[in-house]
Amino acid sequence: MSSVNKVILIGNVGGEPEVRYLDRGVAIANFNLATTERGYVMQNGTQVPDRTDWHSIVLWRNLAEWAERYLHKGMKVYVEGKLQTRSWEKEGVRRSKTEVIAENVQILYRPQEYLQPKQDNNATQQQEEIPEAPVAPQENEDSNFVF
Repeated sequence: MSSVNKVILIGNVGGEPEVRYLDRGVAIANFNLATTERGYVMQNGTQVPDRTDWHSIVLWRNLAEWAERYLHKGMKVYVEGKLQTRSWEKEGVRRSKTEVIAENVQILYRPQEYLQPKQDNNATQQQEEIPEAPVAPQENEDSNFVF
């Protein structure tokens, strides 16, 4: 039986995506996503505060290029992907980081500053339409099996 590695998050972009280009022009983007569980008041009157978790999101190729152009700090987004943990050693200390390798990103809400119409050279106002994010290609399911 195969296993499932699927993550779905809805949260706010914590900063502008950092995009870099690897060999052969392959784009990779990284940004942090904040998900917040709202606080509440228990029956005995105890106040439980909001709890925010930060997630490291990684985008590849066309999805990274799309994020470079259209994703901005403060936007609420839907992210779908898989978890991946990588490890390395630095100054004799073993470190690891768990990231979400995004396969699909959708903008759910844009703050006011990103909704303002842009002016072109002819001084007419127009709002840039954000195209749908490209979806990462799916891996061949057979490539995950070990014989």
